[in-house]
Amino acid sequence: MSTTQPIRDKDQLKKFKKYYDGQQCGIRNSTMIAIGLNTALRISDILSLTYKNIYTETGEPRSHIVIREKKTGKENRIYLNKTLRRALTAYRKILIRTRMYQKGNPYLFPSTRKKGFPLSRYQAYRIICRAANGTGMEDHISCHSLRKTFGYHAWWQGTDPLLIMLLLNHSSIRITMRYLCIEQDDKDAVYRKMQF
Repeated sequence: MSTTQPIRDKDQLKKFKKYYDGQQCGIRNSTMIAIGLNTALRISDILSLTYKNIYTETGEPRSHIVIREKKTGKENRIYLNKTLRRALTAYRKILIRTRMYQKGNPYLFPSTRKKGFPLSRYQAYRIICRAANGTGMEDHISCHSLRKTFGYHAWWQGTDPLLIMLLLNHSSIRITMRYLCIEQDDKDAVYRKMQF
């Protein structure tokens, strides 16, 4: 079995993010992907988000969300950037009209099959894999790829690995460095730039 990979190529990433545009359940799926890419949350934490975690009483997306991560038990305060708040604003218009929301399901991504539950991890996995396959990605892409993509691109944009470690709530820099999936192509790119 191959290791889950980040989406490295920016053009592929753009296609991946837009894969569900115009499809049934497309805004739900693309919003889930946007949250993963822009917050670096694990899929279990994304699926456990509720309407109240994300929206104020007036229905506006919050500037930050505060959650206790399921895996680590650590509290995490996450800024919701402009791109993500725009996606959440559009998603809310659809969400509040759904039968699940109107029947009191509190989850941001409510299950259509199990009353009072969020989407399952398996369904989230299928959503991510369908977008990856539909855009021709050959790497092993899974739910965790969203989180790894955040870390990888943060690193490429020059973010200090120690800060990435804190953002991902890792316990050591060694874990973060392995997590970034730096490959020979990445190393070669640095050598190409460093010409003295």
